[in-house]
Amino acid sequence: MGTPGTAVTERANKLAWMLNELEMPGVRFAILLSEDGLRIAHTGGIGVDDAERFAAAASGLRSLGKALGEFCGNSNTVRQNMTEYDGGMIFITAAGPGALLGVATTAEVDVSLVAHRMNALAVRVGHELGSMSQRRAGDLQ
Repeated sequence: MGTPGTAVTERANKLAWMLNELEMPGVRFAILLSEDGLRIAHTGGIGVDDAERFAAAASGLRSLGKALGEFCGNSNTVRQNMTEYDGGMIFITAAGPGALLGVATTAEVDVSLVAHRMNALAVRVGHELGSMSQRRAGDLQ
């Protein structure tokens, strides 16, 4: 059913199509977020409010990973965070300049398949977001 709030939500989630590749058995939802914790897009497995909470928490977890980088050879670059819980896992990976992909799974998920698809998608998301920035900059000239 279409409500005024739903229409706004659908427009605000227009980049969700990029996350379709992450929809597979064991994946609860996927979120594209900015490094500073703002939701950019999400799959249908999660509502907007929860997607925004997840984005904020994922950004915080990413920051903690950077703080621990010195214990892995003085690295400030975090490639991927994976946190395991009794009921599943949270994956966070870089997806281009200023963007991250976050995925929540069940405990029965194929970890290597999720990581592989996230890394492949991250490259494409980075290109897409980069080209969107270039198109916007061109519109301003």
